[in-house]
Amino acid sequence: MDQKQDVLRLPAERLYEHELEALKQADKDALPSGWKLSPKSVLTFITGGTAGGVDITPKYIGNRRLVEMAIATLLTDRALMLIGEPGTAKSWLSENLTTAIHGDSSKVIQGTAGTSEEHIRYSWNYAMLLAQGPSDQALIKSPIFRAMESGGITRFEEISRCASEVQDALISILSEKTLSIPELDRELSAARGFSVIATANTRDRGVNEMSAALKRRFNIIVLPAPSDIETEVGIVRKRVGEISANYELNASPPDDEAVRKVVTIFRELRSGMTLDSKSKLKPPSGVISTAEAISLLTGSMALAASFGNGTITDEDVAAGLQGAIVKDEEKDSLVWKEYLENVMKKRGSSWRSLYNACSEMNN
Repeated sequence: MDQKQDVLRLPAERLYEHELEALKQADKDALPSGWKLSPKSVLTFITGGTAGGVDITPKYIGNRRLVEMAIATLLTDRALMLIGEPGTAKSWLSENLTTAIHGDSSKVIQGTAGTSEEHIRYSWNYAMLLAQGPSDQALIKSPIFRAMESGGITRFEEISRCASEVQDALISILSEKTLSIPELDRELSAARGFSVIATANTRDRGVNEMSAALKRRFNIIVLPAPSDIETEVGIVRKRVGEISANYELNASPPDDEAVRKVVTIFRELRSGMTLDSKSKLKPPSGVISTAEAISLLTGSMALAASFGNGTITDEDVAAGLQGAIVKDEEKDSLVWKEYLENVMKKRGSSWRSLYNACSEMNN
């Protein structure tokens, strides 16, 4: 059996292996030191195109100039930070940039309240440390350590979720491009090509504010939410198709009407205004992002495949909507009920079936 079918989620370098090879073979431009592809080929990998007769699927649908700026940053000694609301494809863009440039997206630090300075620098195998003292064999290298050795890129997800002192462990590394190892009486100097791509949610402001000194070490690019409904519908349709194919769901993809209805509901509740700007709405307590719309419709396909005839119904969509919007039972139930009665109910016959299904779920 093909190994690609044995895992739930493939890293981008394996998922798009054929595309990367086609781009490499067709690449005629000079390669920056340590890069697998030229900047123009990296851009094609991210935004889509063709290479040697092979279709390159777009990995990021949005402002092309922002992608160009991100690639240009990684050509310099500056680190890159991608900021945006949840669901704006920060992690997806980070993974695919790293894949196209270095062919390895596995050097990842996941920022949490439990992330320590050891996760940034290095730690020790304490059994070996006690037995033989500090040594290369006892040293446990962090993803940043390994990226510095190889001239690769480390992805630092949700950096603002880490404590401030942990974040600041990056300052000297990003400034001096060296990592001191006093226990071994030496320093590690970063190989050419080393960089860090960090991501942070705008909704996380105030969790752990980054110091001005750390921010100065990054070029910051803000990834906006999809600017219009057509762009968001396109993103959702594309990703639902890709994810459902990986899950091998025996269901038909959602039709355009179902996708458009879900995206409409999400955009209106997110903005607190109907699309025609005629009615103000109460937004829910949580963020209802493009990523959640994708998850909702993928879940609807699973329902249709397992408990229906393989075709998504309004009942399948309604089941997902309830969970996506009502995150806080006390606050969000009222918001959702008001939206159903004041907006969806009044939209006529084309929305009647979905309204009835949602009302039944809400009772």
